[in-house]
Amino acid sequence: MTSPTVYLDHAATTPMVPAAVEAMTAHLLDVGNPSSLHASGRHARRIVEESRETIAQALNCRPGEVVFTSGGTEADNLALKGIYWSRRSGDHRRTRILSTSIEHHAVLDPLHWLAAEEGAEVELLPVDGQARLDVDALRAAVERDPGSVALISVMWANNEVGTIEPIDEVVAIAAAHGIPVHTDAVQAVGAVPVDFAKSGVDALTLTGHKVGGPYGVGALIVRREVQVTALVHGGGQERDIRSGTIDTPAIAGFAAAVELAVKHQPEHATRVSALRDDLVRRVIEAVPDAHLHGDPDHRLPGNAHLGFPGCEGDSLLMLLDARGIECSTGSACSAGVPQPSHVLLAMGCADEAARHSLRFSLGHTSTQADVDALVEAIGPCVERARAAHA
Repeated sequence: MTSPTVYLDHAATTPMVPAAVEAMTAHLLDVGNPSSLHASGRHARRIVEESRETIAQALNCRPGEVVFTSGGTEADNLALKGIYWSRRSGDHRRTRILSTSIEHHAVLDPLHWLAAEEGAEVELLPVDGQARLDVDALRAAVERDPGSVALISVMWANNEVGTIEPIDEVVAIAAAHGIPVHTDAVQAVGAVPVDFAKSGVDALTLTGHKVGGPYGVGALIVRREVQVTALVHGGGQERDIRSGTIDTPAIAGFAAAVELAVKHQPEHATRVSALRDDLVRRVIEAVPDAHLHGDPDHRLPGNAHLGFPGCEGDSLLMLLDARGIECSTGSACSAGVPQPSHVLLAMGCADEAARHSLRFSLGHTSTQADVDALVEAIGPCVERARAAHA
């Protein structure tokens, strides 16, 4: 018998919750395209629309504002490219996109593509040493020429170091000039309070597998008033801005997971943040020169991003993995590539410091035993990683 895995990588993906599994599997054998007019099609359509209403109620938006996608990456691409194209089409002066230097690659890569292929002027704004957006720099960038700004995109919370961004201040600056705001809230939904209508943002990205739902399904919540040019053309499903036959079982599981995650968010945050604080305190006791990255207070409840001087993060990760403890060197989408974290570099870390860090992220299945196992293993693993690096 092998010992159970200690899973501390919930920010990459979190296990499906039983309610989502039940909702999804209940429809896997159903036949019927939601776009068909016969009884089976109408049944599938009803499941989809009830799921849309569930998500809308959980996040305080209108059901018609929920556009289902294949996940967070597609939703980010749809928001950035679709809103940019629509805004530029309406006014050719609007070629600037303002974002931050710490965005997920699902935002950064579409921005780089828009700059290279579509003539967008992308400005990645600086952050401070805790990965918090420099709001004054954003204000100055907007006020320099507000008529040229197509949109602003700032993540709700950073996926690597967990810092929660000042979205309310971003929206206030943008609203004064009628500039739409998109936020990647993939890490935030279910972890911190997320209220679409109250936030004032115009578009918000979320995905299923971060909240206890299935892979391969997500949504872009986008205000009806915002014009979005389609990326994919076909049957015109999802408000004519996202064509393709939608996945009824996955959407049912997604909705169940969102509803549960939002409903239990307060107690989840309390429980997980207590585990996280215990993890940070005891790991630093075991490795005294270890240090926490990101805002110590305004951060995601399950995020502990720690630096271990004298180690290569990849080596330390594999040593922990050999002991059945799974974590991450940052974003899973760029794992396996030996390069320093762009987030830590943007925060002002030196190249070597940006390589010696690990992200431990807790979620709904995390226990005190998981923290205890990490604390027991971290000292010997750091010693071996340092010896290998010397």
